[in-house]
Amino acid sequence: MTATTFGTGTAAGLTVQPPVLPAPRPGLFLRERLGGITAHLTADQETVHTVRSLALTVLVAHGVDLETAESAQLVLSELIGNAVRACGEHVPLVVEVHRADHDAVVTVHDPLAGVGPRRTSTAPDSDEAESGRGLVLLDVLAPGWTVRPSAIGKRIRCRIPAAS
Repeated sequence: MTATTFGTGTAAGLTVQPPVLPAPRPGLFLRERLGGITAHLTADQETVHTVRSLALTVLVAHGVDLETAESAQLVLSELIGNAVRACGEHVPLVVEVHRADHDAVVTVHDPLAGVGPRRTSTAPDSDEAESGRGLVLLDVLAPGWTVRPSAIGKRIRCRIPAAS
């Protein structure tokens, strides 16, 4: 069996050891799931930073190539940023990050049922725009991303294809 271990590439006969997850703390509760993690969090700067960093580490530890894991981290940042802009800081979120085949899957649940992401008229190549490119970024990095109702509110799921 060939497995990828964090920081070492591939080597025959090695098993994947996922990183040790931080202990629960106010605003952050983490659980391992098949090929990744689930995080229940209250969005603040420190917690979001922790989840973003952990997403990259966990995906690579589970055999996702670095380029795809970095793209997943960017997608995660965009989804959380959109939720914070729509709901305000300290919004409760559930984030799922895991490997599926060789791809990365990022899912963010937020409490705004029925309110999907809104496209702006911002040109993707605008030098002056400070925001408004996020959905274009999702279209490029995670074609076919979906928005569905969930028990929490809504679920946005993005599958980031493995780098070729």
